[in-house]
Amino acid sequence: MKLSKRLMGSCAALVGTVALMLGAVPTSFAASHVEDCPRGTLDERYCDRDGDLLADTPTDASKLADPDTLIFAYTPVEDPAVYKEAWADFLTHLEAVTGKKTLFFPVQSNAAQIEAMRSGRLHIAGFNTGSNPLAVNCAGFNPFTIMASKDGNFGYEMEIITYPGSGIDKVEDIKGKQLAFTSPTSNSGFKAPSAILKADFDMEAERDFEPAFSGKHDNSILGVANKDYPAASIANSVLKRMISRDVIKPEQVKTIYKSQTFPTTGFGVAHNLTPDLQAKIREAFFSFEWEGTSLQEEFEKSNEGQFLEMTYIEFWDVIRKIDTANGVSYSCQ
Repeated sequence: MKLSKRLMGSCAALVGTVALMLGAVPTSFAASHVEDCPRGTLDERYCDRDGDLLADTPTDASKLADPDTLIFAYTPVEDPAVYKEAWADFLTHLEAVTGKKTLFFPVQSNAAQIEAMRSGRLHIAGFNTGSNPLAVNCAGFNPFTIMASKDGNFGYEMEIITYPGSGIDKVEDIKGKQLAFTSPTSNSGFKAPSAILKADFDMEAERDFEPAFSGKHDNSILGVANKDYPAASIANSVLKRMISRDVIKPEQVKTIYKSQTFPTTGFGVAHNLTPDLQAKIREAFFSFEWEGTSLQEEFEKSNEGQFLEMTYIEFWDVIRKIDTANGVSYSCQ
């Protein structure tokens, strides 16, 4: 996946810095104890000696974590109650492999999920596409897998949707109207559409249309389906699952723009878990048998049926380029 030169060239001044405000999060590292090490764009509490763009596992045993209960959180894209049930069979498998209790943590926002890992309260997580770089740089998140179809295909597209009869038949028709985003940390819900609208249509929020923030993809989709928003930018993987569950009918919305394919939710661990525990968690992901499980029942709706091994440095390259084009900073305070 490559970001077009036009997109890169036109978006440098598009959006101001998106800074994650985590000042209230407790930290065990005083400024005087910042280690002198390579870290790239990582927060000063982390090191990256191997150049993989991820926080290294601490070599000081006193800084390692080996909790009795593993806390897992899935990106807050839809109703948390749905996903607590969907992940139930996987968490049972995780308990069997690691020998530890597990708990599903229903986060309500991307920022809250990042804050929970940064403060040590979250051990395993699936962060959405746009939040992965923030989680990596600010919270020491180490992603290593994504969901994929059985034949190895993965990813989703950003779509701009409207409802029949809205008077919007093409992207340019949004001018003078309202466009719903999800949150500033979302790739398909804000970052990618902002860059594409600027680069390809010379359209900017506030100047050409009124931006609104719904908080989550399902809120945006329901908002369009119920005619509360005239248009919205969303992840089509969420749209497909909502249609499969009969939350909305296909005829309630129509697509006027579809992007290139982006990587989907990245799953991984907190960097400071013991090496043995990290290895067991990886084993749990890659040894999980999907057939007949609650995970398969939910995610086959978006054509996903396995965990595919990946690297952040490669798979998230296009997302980091979009962030650079948008002027996004991975500042943690």
